[in-house]
Amino acid sequence: MKNIQFLFSAAVCGLAMSFTLAAFGDDMKQGVATVVRVKGQASYTLGGSDTWHPLVAGKILQAGSTISTKSDAIVDVVLGKQALMPQAQPTPDRVSPAADSPVRGMVSCQPSVEQNIVRLSGGTTLKIDTLTISDTGVDTVSDTELDLQSGRIFASVKKLSDTSKYIVKIPNGIAGVRGTKFTLGADGSAACIEHSVWLAFGGSGGTPTTVEVSHDTQYDPATGQTSPISPETLSQLQAIALAATTTYQVVISYAVNLAWLSSMSPKNGYIPHVNNPVVVVTPPVVPGD
Repeated sequence: MKNIQFLFSAAVCGLAMSFTLAAFGDDMKQGVATVVRVKGQASYTLGGSDTWHPLVAGKILQAGSTISTKSDAIVDVVLGKQALMPQAQPTPDRVSPAADSPVRGMVSCQPSVEQNIVRLSGGTTLKIDTLTISDTGVDTVSDTELDLQSGRIFASVKKLSDTSKYIVKIPNGIAGVRGTKFTLGADGSAACIEHSVWLAFGGSGGTPTTVEVSHDTQYDPATGQTSPISPETLSQLQAIALAATTTYQVVISYAVNLAWLSSMSPKNGYIPHVNNPVVVVTPPVVPGD
C-alpha cells in the first residue's frame, strides 16, 4: 500500500496534487472526527482495539479510530476541527425549512464555514488513519488519510490548500481529491458530482493505473471505463450531498398554560397557582434518508 501511495502521488503531482507537508510538520495539530448523525446501528473501536462500542451522535473520535455500520445504518462524520453540534447551538445563524422531505419538526442550518464531511453507508468499515491540521495564519494545511476497508462512503471535501492532502485508501488502490463531492466503494467504483477524483490501482511491475473521475462521471472497475452518471444516480448523489452537509435542530413547540400566573386577591392576598407551563417537545426525526 505504501508503494501505491508513493506512485499515486508521483503520478498526479503534475496536476497540482502535491502532498508535501514536511515544512509544516512541527506545527501540525491533531484533528478530530465529530459524529453528527447516526441512523441505525453503528459502532466504533479505538486504536486497533478489538472492543467495539455503540456509536451515537456527538461522539468525538481521534485518528486511529475505526467506524463500522450495520447494513441499514447511515453515519455522518465531520473531519477536522471539532464540529459544533446543533444541540449546542440554540439559535442557528441561518435557518430554513429542512431540505429532506422525510424530516419533520426540524429546521436546517447550513454551516457558516464549509466542512469536510464523510457519510458511511450501510455495511461500511472506515478507519481514520491520519487527521492533522495546521493554521499558518495565511492558510490551513491539513493531512487527512482514510482507510475504506469495506462498503461505500460519500464525501464532501472543501477546497484544499496546495500543501494539504486528502486520500482514501481502498484494498487495491487509493483515491486522492483536492476539493470535491464524490462517492467511493471499497471495490474501486466511484462517481463524482463536483470537480474530480483521482484513482490509482496497483498494476503489474509496480506501475499503477491512474484514472480521473471528473464532474458528473462514474468509474466501473469491472470494465475499467468511465461514463456519464445516469440522471437517477446523479439525483440521488445530489440529495445525499445536501443531506450530508446540512445540520439539523429540533423545533420545540411551547404550549403555555396561563393559569400558572400568580394573582392578588383583596381578601386572601397573594395566591400562587400550582399549575406550571406545559412544554411540548417535538420528537426528533433522524434526517438523511
